[in-house]
Amino acid sequence: MKNVLAPRDQDCNAGVDGKVIPVDIAAAKAEAVAKPICEFEALELTVAAGRVLAKDQLAGLDLPPFDNSAMDGYAVSTNSFAGTGPWPLSVVGRIAAGASASQQTVEAGVAFRIFTGAQVPPGCDAVLMQEHVERVDSGKIMVSRRPRSGENIRRHGEDVSSGTAILRQGEVLTPQRMALLAAQGVAEIEVWRRVRIGLISTGSELREPGEPLGTGQIYNSNRIMVRAMLSPLPWVEIVDFGIIPDRREALVAAFSKATRSCDVLLTTGGVSAGEEDHVVAALDHHGGKLDVLKVAMRPGKPVKIGVIGDMLFAGLPGNPNAALVTLRQIALPAIRAVGGLNATKPSWQAAVAGFAYDKRLGRTEYVPVRSVGTDEQNRPILEMLGRGSSASLSAMANADGIALLPPDLAAIAPGTPLRFEALHV
Repeated sequence: MKNVLAPRDQDCNAGVDGKVIPVDIAAAKAEAVAKPICEFEALELTVAAGRVLAKDQLAGLDLPPFDNSAMDGYAVSTNSFAGTGPWPLSVVGRIAAGASASQQTVEAGVAFRIFTGAQVPPGCDAVLMQEHVERVDSGKIMVSRRPRSGENIRRHGEDVSSGTAILRQGEVLTPQRMALLAAQGVAEIEVWRRVRIGLISTGSELREPGEPLGTGQIYNSNRIMVRAMLSPLPWVEIVDFGIIPDRREALVAAFSKATRSCDVLLTTGGVSAGEEDHVVAALDHHGGKLDVLKVAMRPGKPVKIGVIGDMLFAGLPGNPNAALVTLRQIALPAIRAVGGLNATKPSWQAAVAGFAYDKRLGRTEYVPVRSVGTDEQNRPILEMLGRGSSASLSAMANADGIALLPPDLAAIAPGTPLRFEALHV
């Protein structure tokens, strides 16, 4: 089954002539070339958690479907409370959740024992809390306070009206949204199919954890990190092509496999301009087009974004912090767009610096930070960890998140307003 896609702006040339472009432009261009998948599948609601809605959902039922009691108590008519109290009422019936109350007869001076969620009898327009009622005997109660009409009653349709849109295409099925669908009686839901993301780690020096290291070799930390960031997403499917050595023909062959099976290809390493960096050459071999070459950011300046046919390509730097930052800030928003999600942007919150740091004017920097308290506006006060090295792992491993140091500042002082992103996808 297919859905019609809106045309995309393909005039994306900034950043491909060697000029360094700002982070926000690079991220926007990555989303612009991301082609959303158009295939969807029908799933049982019970197994659709975390998936992405393929179409708008309209309410088929009013919620609540009938007037019902918001608590245990006594259903009454406010017409029974003329004059001054207290007012004696006769308890003439008992209504539990799931029972029909439509046949009950309501007269002045009577009450019905009612329980939370039970249907309110026609003619009753208030529910007295049982704590506010004095029981005289098994058949009578005494009421000292006149209730108002509508008190403790959930009105028919006050939450949702039949025919209104309750969820939108592109929303992720959270537990709360699934509960809303279940309350509508939805048993099966149409969601976009999973985004197939190919992973390639480049580098002849890389070995997987558990393998012995030779001279000049290091363990492949990026593969573990990127998989750990993407695998928990229910709308993602990982296709891991492993480590590819620094040989052009090997990368060309791996890219060929990816183009046949993936919606997105993520590579780590091999995106700089050195003689052993063959990622761009492999992309060129397959007729790929780069839309972003260099970004005014630290870490992550050499990140590459483009396409091979309909497949989104993101070439992440090989240094771990640079790979993490460019994935979160540039590649992941574009991947969300491929998956059909409405919400694609990183989630930032206001914070303040608890540190001093000098940086280059005109460059956006991302640094690992830890929250060490809050200010008078309840904003996190951030402590910087490490010095922002793109190859440092320990600082990021101990960080609560990353702070964005804006390009228009050359110095950060304690109390400087910043933006903070928690380290979760």
